[in-house]
Amino acid sequence: MSTVQHEVDERTNLISSNKFELLLFRLGNDAVNQRSELFGINVFKVREIVAMPEITAVAGALPHNLGVVNLRGQIIPVIDLPSVVGRTPTTGLNIMLVTEFARSTQGFAVESVEEIVRLDWNQVLSAESSAAGGMVTSIARLDGDAEDTRLAQVLDVEQILRQIAPSGNKDVDSETIGAKLKIKPGAVILAADDSAVARGLIGQALDAISAPYIMCKTGKEAWEKLQVLHAGATAEGKTLRDKVALMLTDLEMPEMDGFTLTRNIKQDDRFKELPVIIHSSLSGTTNEDHVRSVGADAYVAKFVAEELAATIREVITH
Repeated sequence: MSTVQHEVDERTNLISSNKFELLLFRLGNDAVNQRSELFGINVFKVREIVAMPEITAVAGALPHNLGVVNLRGQIIPVIDLPSVVGRTPTTGLNIMLVTEFARSTQGFAVESVEEIVRLDWNQVLSAESSAAGGMVTSIARLDGDAEDTRLAQVLDVEQILRQIAPSGNKDVDSETIGAKLKIKPGAVILAADDSAVARGLIGQALDAISAPYIMCKTGKEAWEKLQVLHAGATAEGKTLRDKVALMLTDLEMPEMDGFTLTRNIKQDDRFKELPVIIHSSLSGTTNEDHVRSVGADAYVAKFVAEELAATIREVITH
C-alpha cells in the first residue's frame, strides 16, 4: 500500500513541473510501411491494464466495437483500437487498457504495452499541422531534442469515442443551455484545448450563450495570447478584464498543460484576478484536488454544454 501511495504522490508532484506520464503501447503494423509504431495515452486516464478477458459480442454493435466484458461486476464496452487507427496486430489483441474518460469507462484493445515514460509537456508538439492530425492530438519526442529521438503518437480519445459512437454524441441544444451570458462589452472568453472535437463543442456552447471567444490549441499559445491582450489593454488605458472575462482551459495540452497555465496566471500580478475554469476529461476527485492546488476558480468535467455554461455564469458573476 505504501508503494502505491508513493506512486500516487509522485504523479501528483508532476503537476507542479509541467510534466506527465505517458503509457506507451503498440497496435500493429501500418498498411504502407508495415511498421509497428508507438502510441501513447496519459496515465491519468488509465485505470488499469489487464490481459484481454473473454469478450461477449453484442448484437448490432457499431464498427470497431468488439463487445463487452464483465470486469469485477462492471460491464465495460471494448473498442478495437488497432482497427480504429488502421493498424493490423501481428500477435493479436492481447491487452486491454481500462480507461476513465469524460465520465465513462471503456476498454481499449491493444496488441502490447511497452512502458510508462515521464515527459515534460514541452517535449510534446501539436500534430494538427502535420499529416498525423485527426485522431492524433500531438507527437511526443520521447528522448527530448535528440536527432534520433523515438516518437510516439498521442491519441485523441475524444475524437475516437465521438467517431465510433456517433449516436452518443449530443450537440449543443440552445433551448436547454440557458440564458445568454452577460459580460463587459468588448471582452472575450479565452479558451484553450488541443482536441479539435473539444474545440468545436466548446465553440458551439459559447455561441449558444452568445459569448465571444478566442480559441487556442495549446496552453503556451493561450499564455502568449494573454500577454498580447494585456499589452493591448495597457496601451489603451484599460485593464486586462476589459479584454478578457475568463480563461477556460483543458488540462492535457502539448507544450504547456492547463495546470501550468493556471498556475502562471494565478502567480502573475498582471493576471491573478482573471477567473480560470478548468474543463477536462480527467475527471475524479484526485484531479479536482489538483485543480484547487493551482488556484483555479472552478472545475467542470467534459462534456455537458449545460454544465459548462452554468459554471461560466457562476464564475463570472462572482
